[in-house]
Formats: sequence, C-alpha cells, structure tokens
Amino acid sequence: MSLAVVTLKKGEGRTLKAGGAWVFDNEIANILGSYENGDIVLVHDFDGYPMGRGFINEHSKIRIRMMTRHQDQEIDEAFLRMRVKDAWEYRKKTVDTSSCRLIFGEADFLPGFVVDKFSDVIVVQSLALGIDRMKENLVRLIKEVLAEDGVIIRGVYERSDAKEREKEGMEKRKGFIGPEFDTEVEIVENGVRYEVDVKDGQKTGFFLDQKYNRLAIQRLAKDAKVLDCFTHTGSFALNAGLAGAKEVLGVDASELGVHQAEKNAALNGLSDKVKFLCADVFDLLPKLEAEGEKYDLVILDPPAFTKSRSSVKNAIKGYREINLRGMKLVKDGGYLATCSCSHFMSYELFTEMLRQAAKSVHVRLRQVEYRTQAPDHPILWAADESYYLKFYIFQVVHEK
Repeated sequence: MSLAVVTLKKGEGRTLKAGGAWVFDNEIANILGSYENGDIVLVHDFDGYPMGRGFINEHSKIRIRMMTRHQDQEIDEAFLRMRVKDAWEYRKKTVDTSSCRLIFGEADFLPGFVVDKFSDVIVVQSLALGIDRMKENLVRLIKEVLAEDGVIIRGVYERSDAKEREKEGMEKRKGFIGPEFDTEVEIVENGVRYEVDVKDGQKTGFFLDQKYNRLAIQRLAKDAKVLDCFTHTGSFALNAGLAGAKEVLGVDASELGVHQAEKNAALNGLSDKVKFLCADVFDLLPKLEAEGEKYDLVILDPPAFTKSRSSVKNAIKGYREINLRGMKLVKDGGYLATCSCSHFMSYELFTEMLRQAAKSVHVRLRQVEYRTQAPDHPILWAADESYYLKFYIFQVVHEK
C-alpha cells in the first residue's frame, strides 16, 4: 500500500530544515492519500522535494514526528534495530552505562520514546502514538542489542503516565511489560548507592540527567556545611556526604521523597551526617536566613517551574526568589550550585535572572563552571526541546 504524502506550505518546515524532527499542524498545505493516525507518511516540501518519513497524528499539534530523512527508507525491524544499536553504542562511548538513559526521544531519532536503564531493569516512556505502535518491538530489540554485549535485562516497566500522552489522544499507561519483578531497584552512581522506585517514583524513578553535575559538587563539599534544596531522593545531598561534608541538610516538600532519601542515606552509611527535612523550600529559606544560618555550599535543584511559554514570567519570579535567598545563605567565599530543568527557561533567561538576583542581594558571583545535562541526554542542535538543563556553580563573594 502506498504511503500518504504530506506537502508543506511554502516557507514552512523551518524547524525540520534546520535539523529538527517536528512538523506542526499549521505548516501543512495538503495531504494526498489515505492514512490512519499513527501511520508512517511521506513528507514533501511545497515544491515536491522529498523531506523524509514520519508518523502522523491529527490529535496532536505536532502533526508529524520524523523518523528518517531518507524518502525510501522503510521503517521496519532492521531500521529500528539500527536506531537502538546506534543509541547503545553512543552511550558506551560517552557515559557510565550501569545506569543511564538509553534512548532520549528525538535526540536519538526515535521521537516520543524514552528509555532509562537502572542496573538490570529498563523503564519505558512512550509519548507519541506512532512510536507507541512500535513499543513492544523496540523493547524486544533493546533487550537483544544489550544481550549481545552480555547485558541481561531482567525486567521492563512502563511509565507512560505523563500528560503528553493526552495531547496525542492516548490514555496514560503504567505497568509491567513482560513478567513482574521487584520494582525497588538498587543502583550505584558516582559511588553512591540508591534504591530507585521505578513504579511510584517521579518520572521514571530517578533523575539520571544530573549524574555528572552531582559529581561536580563533590570536590566542593569536603568538610563543608551543605544545604541541598529540592533534594528529591537525596542525590546531591548524598554526593556531598560521600565526598566528606561535615554536615548536610536535604529539603523536599514530598514526604515520599524524603522517606526514600533517608533510606538512601542509611544504604550509604551516611545517616549520622546527612539529614533530611520535609518542608516547603520557599518557606524554609527565609526562616533559615532569619535564624542566621550560613552554609559553605547551597544547592538549588528545583522542579520545572514552567512547562509552557505562557507561564515563564511567573517562573522567573520563583527562580529569582529561591536564588536570591540561596545566595544570602552562602557564607562569603562559599559556593552556590543552581539549575533549571525547564526547556522554556532558556539559558539567556536563566542567566539574566541570576544576574538580577545577585545584584539585588549585593553579592558578586564568580563562575566556577557552567554545565548541562549528562551526555546520555544528548542535545540535538535544532531540536530546542532537547536542551533543557542549565547548571551553574558559582563562588559567592559578598561585596566588601
């Protein structure tokens, strides 16, 4: 059966032509041929020039997600195996693969498909209709490709419970793919042991994107008094503790997160010096300031305050508030590690916000380094959504 042909409007498809993977609904001039949502279609420019193949979904504003730039390339088993193999070979070169993001959607040329590996378990997120049809094949291929290197996956859990699925006209889904297994999985990262809850933890259970940023704070934490805000399951706090901090306080509003963080501290023999508190960071920081607390290292790793362009202004206020409060709590010559995980909070906006916060509390920032997400979350140029994590380390110098 011949594939339907989607023709772009003249002057449209700029993201696609720059190297991105999406065609939006308002960029399409016409569609010739029959298709169902989720089907593979051919994409042509306004003048008939072939742009490649992708899958279509009329329920989504992202009308087509491209799978290949080659017009004649079949999206078959051999193609999917090649994509999986390429993703695995890239990880083997760039990161510690004991736990890592195996597939990062569009940045690995498998749009809407995310896979995290936690030791011998993988967690799958399928966020687009077309890729959802290929999900079971992809899971089988991942297991086969890893097995070729002697890496045996004992269990697969699906966490397709994100809101993005609803935008695709799909129901949220969560559960085992294949045999059931214990969903509390132990991993080791940077020498720190964690128990990851792949069933009920946030997103896929653990945020792997900060792996090397957590490592970067270790050298600053020795003999330090450390405050880790939005600690989640304790990862930055535990890296500080393992590196020889004398005292660490991790704070999070989630009781579940704090409970897990305390279990992780015990797992690493750090319960005596790494403590956790269930509290709202926005309420706690002014309280600590009023009590005259000062820290050698303050870490701010908040959730995404904005998930759309329309809420960026409010998000900037939130980021500014925690950062200026955090800067006040750093003793003169101490360090601030601060980040944003929102794609919509751009590098420029985040940097300007920090500049304003420092000015308003009369401190000077000396940049130690600027980092992004770990290489297993590759940033695909022209796919702006793949560049989301901004991470600064500063020395905070009080104006004399």
